[in-house]
Amino acid sequence: MSRRNPDKKRPHPAKSKHGQDNKRSTKPTRGGKNDSPDHLYLYGLHTVRAALENPQRKKIELLASSAGLSRLGECVAKSGVGVTDTEPRVLDGLVGADAVHQGVVLKCAPLNELDASELFHLADAKLLLVLDQITDPHNVGAILRSAVAMGVDAVLTTHRNSAVETGVLAKSASGALDMVRVIGIRNLSKALEELNSMRIATIGLDSEGPLVLEETLATNGLTQVAIVLGSEGRGLREQTRETCTYLARLDMPGPIKSLNVSNAAALSLYLASKI
Repeated sequence: MSRRNPDKKRPHPAKSKHGQDNKRSTKPTRGGKNDSPDHLYLYGLHTVRAALENPQRKKIELLASSAGLSRLGECVAKSGVGVTDTEPRVLDGLVGADAVHQGVVLKCAPLNELDASELFHLADAKLLLVLDQITDPHNVGAILRSAVAMGVDAVLTTHRNSAVETGVLAKSASGALDMVRVIGIRNLSKALEELNSMRIATIGLDSEGPLVLEETLATNGLTQVAIVLGSEGRGLREQTRETCTYLARLDMPGPIKSLNVSNAAALSLYLASKI
């Protein structure tokens, strides 16, 4: 398999990317009912427990029913956060009646996103994930969960046109938001070039890519990989495609050849984690 050559004629942009069956909005959304730029409400046992155990997370107040508080266990006392005994119906009012809060809601500050100037710390990283303007918080949350499960060292995401941290995103991530480094990127192409210069192979995932991901991982002697995923609708932007070391596809045996971006992330990260 050959590496991408910027002097060669650009391939025609793929007509379909990860999964055109995804019908959720591709517009960025703040998400949680009472979330704001200064604070947000995280809910659900896994999400709240991970936030309480994260020393980088500023906790303001834990609102919990007696049953929810008992299920959180010792992490509450260790976190030092103040606790307010709160009825479930009041919690419903904070995060929405449809939100599955399980009796616990944490009012906290958003995490401080690491800056792209930190990329040199990734020189020894084995597996990275790069998100090119993925906007749906449910998708991003699911992707972060897969990233933690597959041992991803850091997630790079674009500052613009990307899902922001919300209670909805955190719930979808089921605690993963507080378990993986997230680095905000203003110029994604420049960041990919920096990764390439550190001998980290950047592999753009494209359902019509010229290479097969499994073969690309197996036959090129790769030891450090960054999987690059595009947005739900148009996939990778052209400049992102041109900067990646390889463009590869998941070779699907069935009649459907593309996946929702969060499913594609899980499968590609699993394959990359095996090199």
